[in-house]
Amino acid sequence: MKMVRQKTQIRKIEKLAARQVTFSKRRRGLFKKAQELSTLCDVDIALIVFSATGKLFHYSPSSIDQVLERRGLLQSKDVGELQQTSQEIEIAHRRRAILSKELAEKTCELRQIKGEDLQGLDLNDLNKLEAIVESGLAAVIKTKGQIMLKEISALKNKEAQLLGENAHLKELLVDHWRDNQLLELSLRSRDARHIYNFDSSDTLLKLGQPSLK
Repeated sequence: MKMVRQKTQIRKIEKLAARQVTFSKRRRGLFKKAQELSTLCDVDIALIVFSATGKLFHYSPSSIDQVLERRGLLQSKDVGELQQTSQEIEIAHRRRAILSKELAEKTCELRQIKGEDLQGLDLNDLNKLEAIVESGLAAVIKTKGQIMLKEISALKNKEAQLLGENAHLKELLVDHWRDNQLLELSLRSRDARHIYNFDSSDTLLKLGQPSLK
């Protein structure tokens, strides 16, 4: 039958002599493990142990003061970064609250401009809202008028362009008609000269010298 090894219960050693012996053995073993860890992994280690009588024991492969100084700098840096991060988060929360409030106010104003949610407004608030609406309406009318003037100006320019193109087409048409008239006159004149020459030759042939009998 296999015996099950019981786990040693960790608790304070009551006998002083046994406790001192155990402390000495475990301390040397702890320092040895620290040395092995420092050598194998190339790390800085600082161990500080105070005995029950207040005696100091320490181990460090380099200078224990340098290790402690590095720890102090890192701790200060971590605390500073944590404080900075906390401040940034707080500022972001404040900005978010302000923006949320502004968004709610602007949303309410927009609904009131549209004529909604007017029940809680008094006469002064309604007068202010009316002034805002009238100012906005005036701006809309002004912008609308400017756009209409631009469109009218564009249409006038288009009309002038079309009139110019129409006049140019009329000139081309007149020039074409004049060329056709000149061509027709030229053809008629040539035909007339041809007929005249033909009639003269025929007459000469008929009026030739009398034949001798």
